[in-house]
Amino acid sequence: MDSERQRKTARDAMEEAGALSPRVAAARVDGAVVDLHTPLPEGFATVEPIDASHPDALAIIRHSSAHVMADAVQRLFPGTKVAFGPAIEGGFYYDYDRPDGKFNDEDLRAIEAKMAEIIEADSPFRREEVSREQAREILSELGETYKLEHLERLAGPISVYRHGEWVDLCEGPHVPSTRFLKAVKLTSVAGAYWRGDERNPMLQRIYGTAFSSEKALRAHLKSLEEAKKRDHRKLGKELNLIGFHPLAPASPFFLPRGAAVYNRLVDYVRELYRQYDYDEVITPQIFDDELFHTSGHLPAYAENMFLAATVEDLEKVSASLVKEPPQDAAACRDRLVSGIRYGVKPMNCPSHCLIFGMTRRSYRELPLRMADFGRLHRYERSGVVQGLTRVRTFSQDDGHIFCTLDQMEEEIGEFLDLVFHAYRDFGFTDARIVIATRPEERLGADDVWDKSEAALEQAVRSKGLEYEIAEGEGAFYGPKIEFHLRDAIGRPWQLGTIQADFNLPERFNLTYIAEDNQTHRPVLLHRAILGSVERFFAVLIEHVGGAFPMWLAPEQITLLTVSEKFNEYAKSVEQELVDAGLRVTTNLSGDKLGAKIRSARLLRVPYLGIIGGREMEEHGIALRSRDTQEDFGLISVQNVIDRLKAEALPPSARMS
Repeated sequence: MDSERQRKTARDAMEEAGALSPRVAAARVDGAVVDLHTPLPEGFATVEPIDASHPDALAIIRHSSAHVMADAVQRLFPGTKVAFGPAIEGGFYYDYDRPDGKFNDEDLRAIEAKMAEIIEADSPFRREEVSREQAREILSELGETYKLEHLERLAGPISVYRHGEWVDLCEGPHVPSTRFLKAVKLTSVAGAYWRGDERNPMLQRIYGTAFSSEKALRAHLKSLEEAKKRDHRKLGKELNLIGFHPLAPASPFFLPRGAAVYNRLVDYVRELYRQYDYDEVITPQIFDDELFHTSGHLPAYAENMFLAATVEDLEKVSASLVKEPPQDAAACRDRLVSGIRYGVKPMNCPSHCLIFGMTRRSYRELPLRMADFGRLHRYERSGVVQGLTRVRTFSQDDGHIFCTLDQMEEEIGEFLDLVFHAYRDFGFTDARIVIATRPEERLGADDVWDKSEAALEQAVRSKGLEYEIAEGEGAFYGPKIEFHLRDAIGRPWQLGTIQADFNLPERFNLTYIAEDNQTHRPVLLHRAILGSVERFFAVLIEHVGGAFPMWLAPEQITLLTVSEKFNEYAKSVEQELVDAGLRVTTNLSGDKLGAKIRSARLLRVPYLGIIGGREMEEHGIALRSRDTQEDFGLISVQNVIDRLKAEALPPSARMS
């Protein structure tokens, strides 16, 4: 009986139970999602159908769509090799090595048409478990060099999936047949290095998306169009916020309008620090490499670090290379790295550990809350950098809390108050909390992990907040809480976090004198509200569509003169507004008023102040609002000041 059950698939079990319908995309076997082709494990208890409309079916639909796309590509463009083709957030992609040219929009339409033919053929997906040698023979015959390389990295059972004549090395899962794919759309082409490493060949990546219905696909495509309009790279250029230059790759320039918003973001967080009792510190950017050996970054993170050398360092290592030439390139690299004495910090936590360890600490000083806006540098490969969301130089609203194990719960609770305080001010109302627990490989005793995880959960529960558990997804040094926010058009972003760390206090030998007069190790809590200020800036631009709220906007009002004869009055009004603490620009050009208004609206300025003869006579401004589209007519300068100052504070400050 056991051997018979072992041979069954999820399809067999549901057919026997009368639970199989044409809309079943996959199955949940003892809670795990599998496709209908997968043999059931020995001793399984339950098999439940997953309807095509269920969220768990979406990734399977998209993965299968990627296979159909690759089949269509290879039919249309013989000789093209395939690399990776996973489902991702919002869709799927496949990477290709096409020898005869690059894909264009016309090619995408042709691929879509060929996919429609394959889907209509209703070819079933078939799963085959094969030996490593069988898989190697299949891929060698097909000439799939990238898949062969990937095969050598795989451990455990190996499977291939077929539909029609097309075959791919894949662990699944997949939908029952190609006709299950009801709504598929290819969206774009981009370059991508093999395995994300710029030292590897450049491939072409075709992105697409798929849904269980045309209605859901249309809604998604509409959302994509809105996302394109809000793209921070596009708006950053149009609104004169940011720039990039090839002489500083992946390192943003904040132009005057962008720098004004950036600095206000930092000032806002600084004000929170005053309210929540943090001490701000300033730490060096370049350290002796001993620091990074102690922290573990050089052994584990060297490829993502910038190293720094003096001429003296280079002279010494050059002399050693001449005196004892290395045997190969790897030995030469190791000698060079060992001769470079300094590193540019990729994160602040090691330097904060140095500060903690500079003096003898007492339990009376704990919790010690330390904040730092220090500039950080990480070497991100050119294949993964993107606008402001992935850069090589950035600043974090980085904070570290040194506390006792017993203080953890209260500190986490206070941070929850702080982080939601901030997100409400920025207009983020949909936040999901995820608690990531101990991974298989970890530091620290189980009882410490027990207490830490309990502290995280209890802190969240005590605030009446809902949360999810991500089993095994914590860092090796401690569990963490992540905050996933949805923006104005529903896209998720992981922003803030708080993480417990038992590793760095141990590595830096940090101690404090407790009430028992014995030395104890502190717990280190890493925490960030915005995260990278650069990345948050990008998210915020897209969240508000470039229309920053009054309290953050580069300029809160722009004064527009009807003609040049009112310029002197406009200058005097500008000075009054500036003296009142408002941010003002004035357009005194000879352009017509309509052109001035269009220019100000394109820059998303919150208020327009029109100045003509009547306004000058009555010492007023004709005020117009960006957000409400209201024309308030003539208002006295003092009333304009009162109105704008009332809106010039973060929402939480207006309520206090």
